Amino acid sequence: MAKTILRTVLFVVAIGVATSGMAQINIAVIDIQRVVTDSDAGKESLGRLQKLQDAKIAEGRAIQETMDGLREQLSKQRFTLTESKVAELSKQIEDKGIAMQRFQDDAQRELDEARRTALAGLEERILPVIDEVGKERKMTLIFNKFQAGLVYADESVDITDEVIRRFNTAQ
Repeated sequence: MAKTILRTVLFVVAIGVATSGMAQINIAVIDIQRVVTDSDAGKESLGRLQKLQDAKIAEGRAIQETMDGLREQLSKQRFTLTESKVAELSKQIEDKGIAMQRFQDDAQRELDEARRTALAGLEERILPVIDEVGKERKMTLIFNKFQAGLVYADESVDITDEVIRRFNTAQ
C-alpha cells in the first residue's frame, strides 16, 4: 500500500513539474462505492442482490433444517432402530451434509457472479457521467477516492454528489 501511495504522489508531482508553466492541472476525486450505494440504480441493483442472497439463505436454511431433523430422529431413535435403519439415517445425514456444502459453494459462486455482473453494468452506465462531469469541469485527472492511494482530498475536489445527481436524472 505504501508503494501505491508513493507512486501516486510521485506521479502527481511529476505531472506538476512537467507541466509547470503550462495549463493548470485540475484534479478531482470520486467515491465510486458511494455512487453505487447512494444512486437510484445502485440501490435497485443492491436490492436485487439482497433478494437473491435472502433466497439463497432461505434455501440453505431449509436444507439445514432437514439435516437437523434427521440428526434429531437418529438421536432419539438410535437405540430402538435396527442397525440397518441407523446406517440408513447416518447415510442420509452424510448425504445432506455433502448437499449442503455443494449448495453453499454454488450459492456463493452465483452471488459473486451476480454481484460482478451488477457492478459491471453500473460501472458501464456511471463512467459516461463521470466523463461528462470531468470534461465540463475541465478536469485533468479524476481519482477513485479510496482506491487511488489518496490519504487526503479536500471536499471541494470531490465530484461524487454531482455524479450521483446526474446519474439519477439520466436514468
